Amino acid sequence: MKLVYGIKDKPNFGQLIIFAFQQLLAILAATIAVPMIVGNGMSQSAALFGAGVGTLVYLLFTKFKSPVFLGSSFAFLGSMFAAFGGAVSAEAGYAGLLIGAVFAGLVYVVIAIIVKIAGVKWINKLMPPVVIGPTVAIIGLSLAGNAVGDALKFAENDGSAYVMGAHGWAGFICALVTLFVVMLCSVYGKKMTKLIPFVIGILAGYIVAVIFTVIGNSTGNDALKIIDFSLFNNMQWRPDFTFLKAAKGLKEVDAKYIATIAVAYIPVAFVVFAEHIADHKNLSSIIEKDLLEEPGLHRTLLGDGVGSIAGAFFGGCPNTTYGESVGCVAITGNASVITIFATAIMAMVISFFGPFVTFLSTIPACVMGGVCITLYGFIAVSGLKMIQNVDLNENSNLFVVSIILITGIGGMTLKLGQVTLTEVACALILGIITNLVLKGKKQNR
Repeated sequence: MKLVYGIKDKPNFGQLIIFAFQQLLAILAATIAVPMIVGNGMSQSAALFGAGVGTLVYLLFTKFKSPVFLGSSFAFLGSMFAAFGGAVSAEAGYAGLLIGAVFAGLVYVVIAIIVKIAGVKWINKLMPPVVIGPTVAIIGLSLAGNAVGDALKFAENDGSAYVMGAHGWAGFICALVTLFVVMLCSVYGKKMTKLIPFVIGILAGYIVAVIFTVIGNSTGNDALKIIDFSLFNNMQWRPDFTFLKAAKGLKEVDAKYIATIAVAYIPVAFVVFAEHIADHKNLSSIIEKDLLEEPGLHRTLLGDGVGSIAGAFFGGCPNTTYGESVGCVAITGNASVITIFATAIMAMVISFFGPFVTFLSTIPACVMGGVCITLYGFIAVSGLKMIQNVDLNENSNLFVVSIILITGIGGMTLKLGQVTLTEVACALILGIITNLVLKGKKQNR
């Protein structure tokens, strides 16, 4: 899609606020999901604030040339569980979160220094389009199950298929309304409508969900209750920053615990590094500017690493560049970095308004599932576009693409001690090895 707003373009203030809100909606569910999954009193509002801080740091390091938002990383979930599991108290666990984020960030800093000295040509040789293209596709395809699972959140899965009862159909209708409104706005919309399909789609899906819920409450039909308004009863009014709790637990941190945290966080950072490159390669293809060259991979790595440390200081979650944010850029054609900057500020400001954060958290999973079907789909297609010029009549290229797609889609996930190699990491590693083994042999199929 041709960009409507380039990296340096600045929409007017009114448009900027709407564009920023759209980006916020795109990354919201995943960003606040991490503290919900980890538990132990972690704050969703603080995670949102931390994501905003991390994004600002990233933008500064990348000289405002890379339009992507940083949010809570799912890759570190196991590491975060280890931080609490090995702590003598919850406060010490929070201290562990900060120590772990520093370890992870330092990995990025070290790699950034190496890249600064050695350049990026070796990375381009190690991961040419035949490798990085299908890997980017896997990032989208590996999330396909999450999107479909959310869209059918209220249906029952018997292990072989989704069983569509009344509750399931109500949620699925909300997902379909969201999905089709996003598509229609993006394809047939004019001017502003075409630029904010997610805002309009989510609002449409939410309205339908509200109608179902109101009818369900008035008739006593639980099958129609899609939105959980009870979240407002125990809403958090302000962010509960991680560093405040961590300060109380520092006295309980010893060398053994620090070593445990290091083992839990450092290897995962290397795995996320591979996904970092894939995300930036994908974003580069969308905006038609090589971000690994300018502002440079060393700068994006520093921004991601230092941004993770800064974000975790407030929210406890190491950050990472979000595929949802990249997908939003791809679908809307809005690559304006000032939009990402405004999104970061908006995330930080909104985190202090408990009712609004709670309202955002009441957006049903089925509605977000309808949006994510398009977001993750665009990520997958962006990856496939990268191999358009790859000669798949060459068996060597065909094997590389095939192995990456099959191992990634097949869900090859390996657990090595406390480190989990995701399907994306496994597929990329196998793809690199296959390409290195076969690249010297070029023959027609």
